[in-house]
Amino acid sequence: MPEGSVRYKRSRFSTRLPKGRLYTASHFWIWSDEGGGLQIGFTKFATRMLGDLVEFGFEVEEGETIEVGQIIGWVEGFKAATDLFSVVEGRFAGGNPILEGKIGLLRSDPYGRGWLYRAEGAPEVSSVNVEGYVEILDTTIDRIRGSYE
Repeated sequence: MPEGSVRYKRSRFSTRLPKGRLYTASHFWIWSDEGGGLQIGFTKFATRMLGDLVEFGFEVEEGETIEVGQIIGWVEGFKAATDLFSVVEGRFAGGNPILEGKIGLLRSDPYGRGWLYRAEGAPEVSSVNVEGYVEILDTTIDRIRGSYE
């Protein structure tokens, strides 16, 4: 796993964002592992917006070709249900088997054992580093706060 993190706080949301990963505007992180594969998970912000997660599944099989933006599965929480979209162009390498019995890891350890799926290929071209994601979070949170004022 990458070392170091950036502390982030805005409004009533705070987290630590691991360095050495890419982030997407749709609030996923992408980490290139030692074997050249990609591990993908929700950011802490995404899990907060979804609330307690109760169920998830994938609509693609291991080894299938996936494209950025393709619906590859779904996740259901107490606050919301949503489709899971691929943030990788390449091949689906499978979901996180640990989550089958411990879905709470998506929320309690989103940057560690709570990753969602693995893939082989290339991250979406609009992915940003941690500093770029801080800007995305600032904009997103300001937009949410503005809609409540």
